[in-house]
Amino acid sequence: MSVKIRLRRMGAHKKPFYRIVVADSRSPRDGRFIEELGYYNPLTDPADVKINIEKAKKWISTGAKPTDTVRGLLKKAGLFETAKETPSEAAQEPAAVLAESEQSEPEAAAATPAEDEQSEPEAAATTPAEDEQSEPEAKAEAVAD
Repeated sequence: MSVKIRLRRMGAHKKPFYRIVVADSRSPRDGRFIEELGYYNPLTDPADVKINIEKAKKWISTGAKPTDTVRGLLKKAGLFETAKETPSEAAQEPAAVLAESEQSEPEAAAATPAEDEQSEPEAAATTPAEDEQSEPEAKAEAVAD
């Protein structure tokens, strides 16, 4: 059974109001649902969103997939926060990358002459398009002789 976290439309005609629910993906949009997580009112300025973050985390950890719209609402609510680096971690990473690049430079320098030797014969070889152009010229010269 595939479980989704999605919006359930409610409200009057031209005045939508949504409930954020956990439902089986096979059930209709406004049909049966498993649990209600919150609500979303897009008509207010700013949009009114209330989500029970603990319940949402529980359902996502058990495998419920949020729809694109609900994922955006959850990001605004703070559930899908990007991992922010601490200044000490950010300072350590460039040093580690620099150390790795210094170790790989001698290897790259040693591999460069061998690569240059291999690339020269390839550069001298003609491409199929050049071969096609040279064949009609050769036939024309043979006919002219």
